[in-house]
Amino acid sequence: MNPLRVLVVDDEDKIRQVIGIYLSNEGYEVGEAVDGEEALRKFLTEAWDLIVLDVMMPKLDGVTVCQEIRKVSKVPIIMLTAKNDEVDRILGLEFGADDYMGKPFSPRELVARIKAVLRRTGTREKKEEHLLKFPGMSIDLISREVRVKEKSITLTPKEFELLALLARSTSRSYSREQLLEEVWGFDYYGDVRTVDTHVNRLRDKLRADGAPSYIKTVWGVGYKFEVES
Repeated sequence: MNPLRVLVVDDEDKIRQVIGIYLSNEGYEVGEAVDGEEALRKFLTEAWDLIVLDVMMPKLDGVTVCQEIRKVSKVPIIMLTAKNDEVDRILGLEFGADDYMGKPFSPRELVARIKAVLRRTGTREKKEEHLLKFPGMSIDLISREVRVKEKSITLTPKEFELLALLARSTSRSYSREQLLEEVWGFDYYGDVRTVDTHVNRLRDKLRADGAPSYIKTVWGVGYKFEVES
């Protein structure tokens, strides 16, 4: 059975490293994000079983990230807060965090909390959530394999991240600027036409006999994922 995957989100390198060491020693697969925007990007394009999320971070704070994740997922979230900041703890729990720990904290206690939350939420039984299934298409967020009409489709890393982002948020329309920030990053200086180029390539690769159209142009806005007969 594949190891459970934990995303550790904190802007302090030492904290991410310490948590990563303890979790790796317990057999977890660990990923890292240094700010809220990277956390959302990794959440939307990969499969995670639990997220350890710091409240105070650059670009997007942890409460906002938690709120955005809860719009599309029930993945367990443990918030890290300043020890005496009751407001952050309350806000985090109100927006859907499963537990919280105040800083400074014991890494051993954090691991125990992670195990308790995973048991409580039955995450081990939900591992298939990494597989997104639509009529004629499946997307595996762990192996990064895309199949259309049972045929494996080869995508570049950015093509896959773009597809996964759209497919994880089927009810949402994204502007080109939003897709550029989410997939290429806040500091990317390329042209928004990069998005159009990748969407066109994706459509060409996903097109198969009898397959529906998956990426819809929303005029005046941008793009969204939608299965059309």
